[in-house]
Amino acid sequence: MSPLTVAVPTGRLLHDAVRLLERAGLHARGLGDDRRLLVDLEGGARVLLARPTDLLTYVEQGAADVGIVGRDMLLEQGRDVYELLDLGFGACRAVVALPEERAEQLWRPGHALRVATKYPRLTARYFEQVARPAEIVVLYGSVELAPLVGLADGIVDLVMTGRTLRENRLREVAEIAQSTARLVVNRSSLSRSRRTAELVATVRALCVQEAGRAGG
Repeated sequence: MSPLTVAVPTGRLLHDAVRLLERAGLHARGLGDDRRLLVDLEGGARVLLARPTDLLTYVEQGAADVGIVGRDMLLEQGRDVYELLDLGFGACRAVVALPEERAEQLWRPGHALRVATKYPRLTARYFEQVARPAEIVVLYGSVELAPLVGLADGIVDLVMTGRTLRENRLREVAEIAQSTARLVVNRSSLSRSRRTAELVATVRALCVQEAGRAGG
């Protein structure tokens, strides 16, 4: 029998993703503390550590049965996977931000913008929807530097507290999307694998339990 493979993202969602797997009975404690990217667990399961930008590829192509990923990646990539559950952690927002001293001038209707972002598809859709002309510059590093060095007028990026924007004298002028961690599943695995279905049911029950506590 093939092992149940769960893909979890490196970076900001890793800690809460591992905590969720622990609560679901997959003992993944210490995951990410060493250099292993594929970790065998007890009971015939394994965890695949993937970059957030790569994770949906593993799930879509069947290399992972289940994955935990931010909604921002789902919106950006549009992969053919089942998005089953909002896991409730990793909350952030995708926003347009411009230099404080020029924000009003740059954001006036009809003004063409040059925007740096890690999310070119999401950004392009937003500017098309609001009928604002925009040229998109794709960056995968610290996009907030782009306006400081003249590479772009502004940025589209994820924010949680807004601290990075403030530190770089950027002002939020529009919200594009909201994001939290989501549970996604390979389409074939969901219909054919009992272990995948069981894990999904367990995580769903945990989410309901958590929502009940929050509501209480």
